[in-house]
Amino acid sequence: MIVSGDVQGVGFRWYCREQAMRHRVGGYVRNLPDGRVEAAFEGEPAAVDAMVEWCRNGPRWARVDHVEVVEEPPVAEEAFDIDR
Repeated sequence: MIVSGDVQGVGFRWYCREQAMRHRVGGYVRNLPDGRVEAAFEGEPAAVDAMVEWCRNGPRWARVDHVEVVEEPPVAEEAFDIDR
């Protein structure tokens, strides 16, 4: 998924990792050069859905303007990384 808005420099990646660990999903989150954030989640469908919903708001210091969700085939991610 791609998250647009004021999402860099506000702890988005670190809070996203915390949420991912809470929901036991694998994947990654990273900043993009254009100011957006890219994230991928893999795990139980309800947990992935919860992560997508969390990204629609992000941490309280973020301002999320748009979220683009693209489904991809799973790649057996178990860990969750920042800045892959």
